[in-house]
Amino acid sequence: MPESKRLFFAIELPAPVQRKIVRWRAEHFPSEAGRPVAAANLHLTLAFLGDVSVEKQRALAAQAGRITQPEFTLQLDDAGQWLRSRVVWLGTRQPPRGLLQLANMLRAQAARSGCHQSPQPFHPHVTLLRDAGQAVAIPPPGFQWAFPVKEFALYESVFARGRTRYTPLQRWTLGNTQRNSDEV
Repeated sequence: MPESKRLFFAIELPAPVQRKIVRWRAEHFPSEAGRPVAAANLHLTLAFLGDVSVEKQRALAAQAGRITQPEFTLQLDDAGQWLRSRVVWLGTRQPPRGLLQLANMLRAQAARSGCHQSPQPFHPHVTLLRDAGQAVAIPPPGFQWAFPVKEFALYESVFARGRTRYTPLQRWTLGNTQRNSDEV
């Protein structure tokens, strides 16, 4: 059986934004509200790929490298909870067009490559808490973190020793016409 990896394309949150969000989460959600996602694992998924062979990974990376997409600013200013999936999330009230275009291109390429894509519309979000089985009080509007998005990455999800770790495998720079594919 060929080796496969559990992969996804995502936007990494800058470390200062991660730290601010973690502090805000600790102030607004009690420890029993759910299992906090580690600061280093905070990201915004653009396209989930699932278990992918090395061959398919190369093909998807090559397709991602052909995307020409301008930089954009992401503003995280919304939060909510999905009771069914037991997730508390942080998102954006008005997703920038660049974010939607990038996600749509990556999801379409993944689907054409045989990676199952959710029929649900893209809802850009950062998962804050997992296993949130009970309804939690969502802080009122007024919070906001904004940062420029200058790249996106291909990540591997590895579950080992009771923990999930997301590792960037490759990154692509936005905003220029000459594509950069930086192996991590």
